Amino acid sequence: MNHAAREDWVDLIPHRDRMSLLDEVVAWNEGAIHARSQTHRQSDHPLRSPEGLHAVHLIEYAAQATAVHGALLARAGGEPPLAAGRLVSLRDIEVAMEWTDQVKSHLDIHAEQIAGNREGAHYQFRVLAVGTILVAGRMAVMYGPAA
Repeated sequence: MNHAAREDWVDLIPHRDRMSLLDEVVAWNEGAIHARSQTHRQSDHPLRSPEGLHAVHLIEYAAQATAVHGALLARAGGEPPLAAGRLVSLRDIEVAMEWTDQVKSHLDIHAEQIAGNREGAHYQFRVLAVGTILVAGRMAVMYGPAA
């Protein structure tokens, strides 16, 4: 599996500034990606409400990991960058907590591609802290302009 520093992929995805939630890609290959982040701890997190950062927002971390994965795959294959993706389906979502504020460690974000091509992809994902799954499920992403 390959490591990818943030500067290697940050310009390949549409997420910018504070909405770019991943810190690094620990490892990736043709079928999977493992990313890491500590941005959930930021007091000015763009998805944080006055109550805190709801754990359901960790799905966005997984979605961004799939965006990075698709971009890295396209580049490695010598293909043009993928069009921006849209999250079109979530299935079998499990959320183990309500708020992330007690999570003091970094997040490990894992996504395994079930199927994919330049039109879209299906991923199985999980977001963990210290080996404990916080959010898990499956997602479908479509690439290209909204119809």
